[in-house]
Amino acid sequence: MPKRQQAVKIAASLLAADFRCLRQDIEAVEKAGVNLIHLDVMDGSFVPNISFGPLVVKAVDQLTDLPLEAHLMIRRPDLFAEAFVRSGADTIIIHYEAPVSLHSTLKLIRSLKCRVGMSVNPSTPLAVLEPFYGELDQILLMSVNPGFGGQKFIGSVAEKIKRLRDSLDHQGMEDLEIAVDGGINPTTAKTVIENGARILVAGSAIFNSPDYEQAVRFLRGTEKEGPCSRN
Repeated sequence: MPKRQQAVKIAASLLAADFRCLRQDIEAVEKAGVNLIHLDVMDGSFVPNISFGPLVVKAVDQLTDLPLEAHLMIRRPDLFAEAFVRSGADTIIIHYEAPVSLHSTLKLIRSLKCRVGMSVNPSTPLAVLEPFYGELDQILLMSVNPGFGGQKFIGSVAEKIKRLRDSLDHQGMEDLEIAVDGGINPTTAKTVIENGARILVAGSAIFNSPDYEQAVRFLRGTEKEGPCSRN
């Protein structure tokens, strides 16, 4: 079955959760049927925001059996990747734009028996990813400029997803998953799925909804929005 027709995974981005009641929010998204918990780690240097570190990842790991993916929007993922794996991350995603030895960092993550992902910003050309295809389990395309949640989807990324999926399939990399992060809502979700994305990272579209289960169904496209939908 072509990748574009395979089941879509939803990764709930905890950056949009209410940290005053994190346990309840995690339990709610589990019940809603999300597949993954996405943790945006920001250092205030690589991106203009600060979020959380390994201790929060460890706490989240104790609250759920869902796989955790740590998206390291930090300048030195080589120094901190191991700490996040030890804290419970099942996937570590680093940025191509990070000023480190990328091959060495990916090798380190793999040596920790962890899934490996690489992310690129909207303005970064796809060609830079090709040397890394064989080292990755996942490619995360940013559809907003990283650093803050709740931004609007950059429309040109849709074609970028299609070109990446075509490139991967042409090179026999059908199992390499494409994830998309930023501005994901029921409308943009339909677009990115049609273009070949398999993992949708969604924060506001889930946590700002009065009904998490319905929000997840809207994102997957298994339920259509009505005229009164808030998403």
